[in-house]
This record gives sequence, C-alpha cells and structure tokens, in this order.
Amino acid sequence: MGAGGRMTKKEQVATTAGEDVPHRSGGAYKPLHRSPTEKPSFTLGQIKKAIPPHCFERSVLRSFSYVVHDLVFASLFLYFALAIIPTLPPSLVLAAWPIYWVVEGCVLTGVWVIAHECGHHAFSDYSLLDDVVGLVLHSALLVPYFSWKYSHRRHHSNTGSMERDEVFVPKPKSAMRWYSTYLNNPPGRVLTLAVTLTLGWPLYLAFNVSGRAYPRFACHYDPYGPIYSNRERAQIFISDAGLMAVLYALYCVAASYGFWWVVRVYGVPLLVVNGWLVLITYLQHTHPSLPHYDSSEWDWLRGALATMDRDYGILNNVFHNITDTHVAHHLFSTMPHYHAMEATKVIKPLLGEYYQYDGTPLLKAMWREARECLYVEPDVGSTKKGVFWYRNDI
Repeated sequence: MGAGGRMTKKEQVATTAGEDVPHRSGGAYKPLHRSPTEKPSFTLGQIKKAIPPHCFERSVLRSFSYVVHDLVFASLFLYFALAIIPTLPPSLVLAAWPIYWVVEGCVLTGVWVIAHECGHHAFSDYSLLDDVVGLVLHSALLVPYFSWKYSHRRHHSNTGSMERDEVFVPKPKSAMRWYSTYLNNPPGRVLTLAVTLTLGWPLYLAFNVSGRAYPRFACHYDPYGPIYSNRERAQIFISDAGLMAVLYALYCVAASYGFWWVVRVYGVPLLVVNGWLVLITYLQHTHPSLPHYDSSEWDWLRGALATMDRDYGILNNVFHNITDTHVAHHLFSTMPHYHAMEATKVIKPLLGEYYQYDGTPLLKAMWREARECLYVEPDVGSTKKGVFWYRNDI
C-alpha cells in the first residue's frame, strides 16, 4: 500500500523503476512520491549559500524573548488552574482541568523545543549560555539535558542510517517480535499508540527503547553507559544532578500540597509534553515515502534529507516551527528557529523532489503511519539493496 505496506507485483515494479505508486487516502488513490535515493546533484555548501546570511545569526535578546513568552503563558495557565478552576461550578471543573492539561502541555512543549535548540547551539553565540539555559529548562521538564544533547547530536549525525541512528531506528522484517502480528489490527494499533505516547519518552531515556542497538545496556542517566564518550561523562553527572534537584523540589511541594496536587498541576501536563515529543520525533522521520540506508548506501546529506515537514496547524507556532521546518533543521541545526521558515522557503526549489512535505491531518497521519510503517525492507528486484522502505505485510 503506497510506498510502504502491501504492494502488488505491478506496484513493486513501479517503485523499483522510480515511478509513483497509488496510495489510498480518504477512499481514493493518490500518488505518493517517494524521496529520491540517488546522491543529489547539489551539495550542502550550495544549499547554505542560497540561504540569506542573516538566517544563521543568533540573537540573545530575541531567543530570550521566546523563553519569556512561553513562561509567561505557562504561568497564566497555571494561575487559571490554581485560582480560577476552584471557583468554577463542579460541572465546569471536570472540563476545565483537561483543557488546562492540554494547553499547558502544549506551551511547555514549546519550552522543551527551546531547550533542545540550546543543545544544538542555536540559542546564542555563547555555548556556556546555551548550556545553562538548556540545563535549567530541560531539567524543569525532567529531561537530562547533556545526556539528550549528546545522543540527539548523534541522531543528527546519522539520520537515516540503519546501523547508527539513535532514535526510532526501523527494524527489518526478520527482527519483528512475535507479538507484532497480533497488534497489526485496529485495537492493537490503538494500544500501541497509547503506550508509545504515554511511556515512550521515559522508556527511551531509561532503557533506550526504540533507540540504536548497543553491545550492552544503554541508559541516558548512566554516565558510564555506552552512549557516551569519556569526555562527556562529567556532563552526564551534571544532567543527573539537575534532575535530582527538580525531583527534590517536587518532593517538597508534594509534602506541602499533596501528591495528587503535584500530579494535577505538573504531572499530567508533563505527560502531554512527553506525548508530543514522541509524536513529533516519530512523524518527522516515519513516512512511507522516506528511505533508510545501510552502511553501503548511507551518506550524511541523503540521511538528513530523509526527514519530513508536517503541518500541525496553530501548533506549528506553539512548537516554534520544529514541525514544519524539520528538513531545514536537520540540514542546519545551529540555525535559530525564528529564521527556519524563511530558510525553508528558500531551499525548497533547490531541493526539489528531495524536499518532503506532508499536509495530511495529524490524526489521519498518525493512523496511516501506525498502519503502514511497521518494518523496512529493500524493494523486490531492486539493484539498490542498501535502500530500505517501510512495509506492513506481516
């Protein structure tokens, strides 16, 4: 189905020949354009030269303005939860809390994106300032800043690689677990999505679930784990110290106001943040038209182009455009987010078919990718054995 999933022999021949494949969407078949897998005729230097130089300039004041903006709105919504919701009639309270959780979680996801930008040295021209801001913001959201910074940096260095990518690394069919067949149905996909969105992020940090295969147990909290080099270990300790400080603060608040107060005010919005992180990471790199490569075919530029821009509506702005400028972000991760949209508009004509965008509504895209992108295999009869595409026939 489409460039991934069940394909007829005719469709397999078409994709091997580089043709478009009919893709079922909304009851009708539409062409689904695979990303080219040949080495592009342009270079990273040519792409950079086409972008106005000011797009690479980082402003401390402008970057901090987004931090202040997000924290002000987060504080306003917190005030709503603490001062306004208790005064509402009981029937409205039941509706008000979920609204607070979702809205606060979305705003705090924007805070997370800014901290992630600090890890890419895209916040300012000063690495120390970036790390201080990123450490504070990420720790407040129970993210180990330096641990994530270094593993995520390797994701950017190895995007699209079957062996070296760090997150949501697709599996070949031979590596699928025995229970996958039983989950490949509507109830199973709903269950898988629910578990992934609620537990995926903490499981990745603690157990490297869906991450790169290491020769021994890998954990983002372990300074001596295989994820990190010797020169990075001291900063992993700092990340852990930041988390311990926040956890102690939460313990003190819970001792004063109660455990369930902390869950209502902080815990549930944090679950929303974690859900968005998993969903954004998954959807920007998982699509029937995106290839993955083994070591015989992979190179950095084609890997960086194996990403997807998507439309999240108003949330594009709330998430500081990490969703609809993700291709530019992978090409130039030190570019601040407030220039990424301008850069994207410039590079799209140059990238041509290598630029991938999907405007499918979010819920429909989630369901399609959960249905079609189960494992990867090379095309049948293709001479490019090192290029893998998503399938779902299990």
